[in-house]
Amino acid sequence: MFSQLTGMSHIALLSDAETRSISAENPNGTRGGGATAELGQDHHCTEAASALGKGWKVRPCLTLKAGETATLADVAGPGIIQHIWITVEAEKLRYFTLRVYYDGQEQPAIECPLGDFFANGVDGCALIASMPVAVNPRGGMNSYWPMPFRKHIRIDVTNDGWEDLVGFFYQITYALTDVPERAGYLHAQWRRSMTTRENPEHTILADVTGQGHYVGTYLVWNQLSNLWWGEGEIKFYIDGDTEYPTICGTGTEDYFGGAWGFRAKENPEMSGPVEFTTAFLGYPQAVIGGERVPVHGLYRWHIPDPIRFKMDLRVTIQALGWWPNRKYQPLTDDIASTAFWYQTLPTAPFPQYPTLEERFNR
Repeated sequence: MFSQLTGMSHIALLSDAETRSISAENPNGTRGGGATAELGQDHHCTEAASALGKGWKVRPCLTLKAGETATLADVAGPGIIQHIWITVEAEKLRYFTLRVYYDGQEQPAIECPLGDFFANGVDGCALIASMPVAVNPRGGMNSYWPMPFRKHIRIDVTNDGWEDLVGFFYQITYALTDVPERAGYLHAQWRRSMTTRENPEHTILADVTGQGHYVGTYLVWNQLSNLWWGEGEIKFYIDGDTEYPTICGTGTEDYFGGAWGFRAKENPEMSGPVEFTTAFLGYPQAVIGGERVPVHGLYRWHIPDPIRFKMDLRVTIQALGWWPNRKYQPLTDDIASTAFWYQTLPTAPFPQYPTLEERFNR
């Protein structure tokens, strides 16, 4: 089943899996349960269908009230989530929190702002053309991360804002099928910190226990310093590493697949950074100029090269630039990260989730 999700070679093979899909038009994903809403059934129904009636897009989306948590999916297993599509008002993506619970756990295995899960943590307008995540004009967010579950999965979204949202559109497609014994559970965790000159390092992930493999990093880097900001190394501390890591990168742009400051020309005064998006690596946003500080959005998916651990994992990245004397300069920058990994259950407790104000980009 997993090989079918990562290429074309097995697409012709028949399977006993059952395909289901959840949306506002079929909130339970039941067989024959789509497009059955009637006008006035609940506050999610739209008068736009009044001339056509039942079966004609009566309940295409949700209205999420301020402070409300909506359960998008509540499915008994075994099975695997294959595709998630969501679109909402782009400027408010950080107002929404996505949480996913597996097999009856009280601890969410995925907890992050909605946009950051889709590599859109800046303003919701980054176009992404990668293998597990695709974001298309304007704000159609797609995830193809396989999300296996054995007993149960619950997917919640919370409107943490102070205004009601009219128009939360979503579609979640999944297969009811056996899950391989060694399949891990997708996890995602969001962190934000302000580095300091005394400790110019951001923690992307820590306190992970169990067996698994790390599959992705998404960063939103608010640059509070002048000139180049990405000289720092990413480090992976694996299975008992303490002071020194097993895996150490050579620089921030190097880790995300670029080089020499992402510039098209060697002279930085003649060329700014070049945005790009590829299957596994991307720098889709370089927001420079205007009334805000420079902001950089970057992703790397470790799909061909997962970082495997048997007991524990910690991931950090440095914030370094240059002094005029060509010595490394410790930077005070504002960094938000989303880490993606698969692992066994149970899920270790996450850090305290930041408040809405602590999630604002400006």
